[in-house]
This record gives sequence, C-alpha cells and structure tokens, in this order.
Amino acid sequence: MHYHIDKTAAQSAYLQLYHQLRRDIVSGVYPLGTKMPSKRLIATETGVSVITVEHALAILCDEGYLESRERSGFFVSFAAADCFPVSETETERRTTVSHGTEDEFPFPSLAKTMRRVLSEYGESILVKSPNNGCAELRGTIAAYLSRSRGISVQPGQIVIGSGAEYLYGLIVQLLGRERVFALEDPSYDKIRRVYQAHGVTCEMLRLGSDGIRSDELNRASATVLHVTPFHSFPSQVTASAGKRREYLRWAEERGGYIVEDDFDSEFSVSSKSEDTLFALEPERSVIYMNTFSKTIAPSMRVGYMVLPPALSEQFRREVGFYSCTVPVFEQYVLAELIGSGDFERHINRIRRRRRKE
Repeated sequence: MHYHIDKTAAQSAYLQLYHQLRRDIVSGVYPLGTKMPSKRLIATETGVSVITVEHALAILCDEGYLESRERSGFFVSFAAADCFPVSETETERRTTVSHGTEDEFPFPSLAKTMRRVLSEYGESILVKSPNNGCAELRGTIAAYLSRSRGISVQPGQIVIGSGAEYLYGLIVQLLGRERVFALEDPSYDKIRRVYQAHGVTCEMLRLGSDGIRSDELNRASATVLHVTPFHSFPSQVTASAGKRREYLRWAEERGGYIVEDDFDSEFSVSSKSEDTLFALEPERSVIYMNTFSKTIAPSMRVGYMVLPPALSEQFRREVGFYSCTVPVFEQYVLAELIGSGDFERHINRIRRRRRKE
C-alpha cells in the first residue's frame, strides 16, 4: 500500500483515506470483485485508528464502490473498466417521501435574520437585482458548495431564479427545445410537464436499483439527461458511483448534457455527501441545480443552477437578458443565513436527528 495520511492537514484523516482508496478503485488498482486489505492492515500501514479506517470504508460502501460481506471483509463493487453496475435485475423501489414541517428552518432564526437585513441593508433592498442574481448570494453559494459538495466554481457561473421550474425553462432556452430530454421513470411528474410545456420531447427511462438501467440509456435518442442522483422522487433510488460515471460517459459519447437535480441531498445521513456529477465533470457537460424550498421552507421559492464554463458565456449571450425573478430582499436574507453559518447548522441538526431515527 502507498497511502499517506497528513495529520496536520485541514481535511479529516478518514476523508484523506477515503479519497486515496477511491482513487485506486476507480483507476483499477483494485479491480471489480477484488478483496480489499483488512481494516487492521490499512490502519497499521497508515498510522490511523481502525475506527478511522472503518469510517472511510463505510462511505465507500454507501457510495457503491465497495460491498461488505459478513465475516469476509470488503470487496470492490465498482466496475472501473466499463462503469456498468454489477446487477441490473433488482426491482424498482417506490416509496413515499415525507414532506413534514420538522425539517424547515427555525422561524425565530429566520425572522431575526430578516430584521437584520432590513436594518443593515436599508433601501438597497429596493434596488433591481442583477439578471443572474445578487453578487452577495452567488458568492455565499459558491463558498457553501465548495465546503459541502466539493464543487469549486466562480460566482459568475451561478444563476439565481424563483425555483426549479423557472430554471428548467431557462435550460430549455439555453440548450434548445429541438433536443430530446430523457427523464427518470418514475420521477417527479412536474419535471416532465414543465419541459413539455416548453415544447420539448421527453423520453422516460426506467430506473433500476442503482439508477437508470443501462439498457434504457443505450436505447435513448435523447442528448439531454435530467437526473436526481440522490433519493430520486418517488422511488428514493440513489445512483451508485459506477452509475454516476456511466451517466457522464453517456453525455460524453453523445456530445450531450446532464441536468443534475440535487434536491434533498443536504439531508443525507452519511457523514460525507455523495459525489455530485458536477464535481466529477465540472468543465462541460453538467448543469447543477438545487433549491431552498426544502431546506428552509416551501414558501422560499428560490433556486439556483451552476453552469459549466463551456455554457456560462453562451448563457450570458443568449439567455442572460432575462431579469432575475427573486426579490433582492430574499436574496440578501439567504446570503446572510449561509454566510453566518446558520444554514449549515440547521442542515447538520437535521442530519444528526435522522441518523438517530
């Protein structure tokens, strides 16, 4: 083994080990089906505790890189050679997602932030927003994505809009309504209805247990793939590590694009969030989307999308003339919630509660 853990680094030891193990799995050092070295051997070689090793291996299992076999150890379940999943035969899971109010942002904290914005920003909340959103909010979102999702972007790549449905329309105008869009089957029906309302032809691709089935991807004529890799609604299917890379290869082979709808990802109970498709391919093919309607409140109709550099200039040239649809006051409130740390403390509180459930 050749792993090195820098105990003076800012990144936790288990995350350093996770990244090094994942690198070797993806590159084929540990091929599909290979048994990994024992936890105790890895701990001895790297100078960390067995608990630290267990933590890193657990994340790799959660993401589909490894599988744990009772009394046998950990085995590679990621097919590095072709990025295809180990099995496609499992039936779809169709469970109901709870949308209770217990996950909403605490009202007293929200009200306090609103009063502070009114006091400190004054009449500047009456000024018209830049077309792609206020610099303050785009800057805090960029910093938050870097900390929490491993997405490194410039604020200029971020576009603010009044919820996901509005942003879907901008994406159609950016990519062109003559394209065929492929969607997960089942998926949130309003996605299909919004795209079709903009004149787009939609293909429905059946889900398996780890994402869209490979045979469905292969038969599709689409060049745009709209996916919810984490907890797709209503199936609750999360795309495995291999499936996420298969999506990226699909887009590369067709010269196509992926719309990554990251709804619900913040509330993952894992100590490390799933890799986003955007983080895996940040330059050309992935448009990342998220909203605050679940993490703060349903009435907070604010969403954002992150464009890859290859599309940012095209967006400014062809679609950037649209005025921002989110009031400046709400943008400043969100910027304050994120910048103060209140937003992340809320996310962490919900995640801790869910781990105990």
